[in-house]
Amino acid sequence: MTATDAVRRQVADLEPEQLPAYVYDLAALRTHAAAVRAALPERVELYYAAKANPEAPVLAALREAVDGYEVSSGGELAHVRAAVPDAPLAFGGPGKTPAEIAAAVDAGVHRWHVESEQELYRLAAVLADRPDAAVDVLLRVNLPVGAGALDSVALAMGGRPTPFGLDPDRAEAAVRLLTEPVGPLGPVRRQLRLRGVHAHLASGLAASEQLALAEQIVGWSTRLAERHAFALDEVNVGGGMAVDYADPDARFDWTTFGEGLGKLLDRHPGLVLRIEPGRALTAYCGWYTTEVLDVKRSHGEDFAVVRGGTHHLRTPATRGHSQPFGTLPVEDWPHPWERPAVTTGRATLTGQLCTPKDVLAHGAAAAARLRTGDRVLFDLAGAYAWNISHHEFLMHPRPGFHYLDGH
Repeated sequence: MTATDAVRRQVADLEPEQLPAYVYDLAALRTHAAAVRAALPERVELYYAAKANPEAPVLAALREAVDGYEVSSGGELAHVRAAVPDAPLAFGGPGKTPAEIAAAVDAGVHRWHVESEQELYRLAAVLADRPDAAVDVLLRVNLPVGAGALDSVALAMGGRPTPFGLDPDRAEAAVRLLTEPVGPLGPVRRQLRLRGVHAHLASGLAASEQLALAEQIVGWSTRLAERHAFALDEVNVGGGMAVDYADPDARFDWTTFGEGLGKLLDRHPGLVLRIEPGRALTAYCGWYTTEVLDVKRSHGEDFAVVRGGTHHLRTPATRGHSQPFGTLPVEDWPHPWERPAVTTGRATLTGQLCTPKDVLAHGAAAAARLRTGDRVLFDLAGAYAWNISHHEFLMHPRPGFHYLDGH
């Protein structure tokens, strides 16, 4: 996806000392999120995984389209609660501390994604001191999947040994803790209401793959509820909808996904499904923009060194890809010496860090006409970008942030 006209105008108007910068098109974000919501059946709840991009204007722009937000730490919980005070929250994460658990109970978290039996005990201990409080629980389960089903995904959180969730046998034990009238939880058990199952197994899946996993998750959850005679109200099938950095215009097929979930729900009257996309909602609304500081040849290859780098936009380094980008030529060259430019037809775009790993794009043909002083706009920078980067390495200045409202 190339930068919108509004973004390009904003970038052109920035002074050199205002670069690098993140630019978010909130109008484009609202339009995209509304289209996702419209593609989903009525009994599918849409939660935004705040970890993807927790910037307050982004959270607020999503509010009309989403049913709530998923948070994974006490810090995220406090931040999201302040940014969108009225929004329901789901609390996940494999390492909840006692202090975070207490804070989440006091904040009235809407759904708990319980990751272990110990977490249940810790939650019960907090509730014992709050006899008027009650929480709604989804057990996060690390379900087995078919051989090779997740081999091609960028990130796998289930179907193999991971720190996430309960193995199926431990999930059975956790259900017994929550449903048997007498047990180790004692009278606090009545304050823990088992609603269903959570199973976020992988990220980077196409619509057909997501639907196949959703079928498996719902089928397993249904059988679990039947074995233990509890009402299965909800199943959370997670997020992880694919974003293709090699082809930014190839979007996740929300229409096909919504239709498939509708057919699945037709077979399970009364069941509510929940999904938690993050990257697939916000990646397309953000750009990281900067300027070319230098172009030079090294052993026959061109390198364009830009202001900033992976300490601002770590995504390409963590995923091992080239970040897609567009260019904004700057014709003014005020210096008496020759303007360095790419001459080989392609260039590797690197940042200012003293490491060969500070690479934003490898051997990119899109850099064929790039010159020192031109501006670059990196696409798909609206998720897992600034918030996951190692900001303090070499102590370069932080980027600016600009939010285009469109109103």
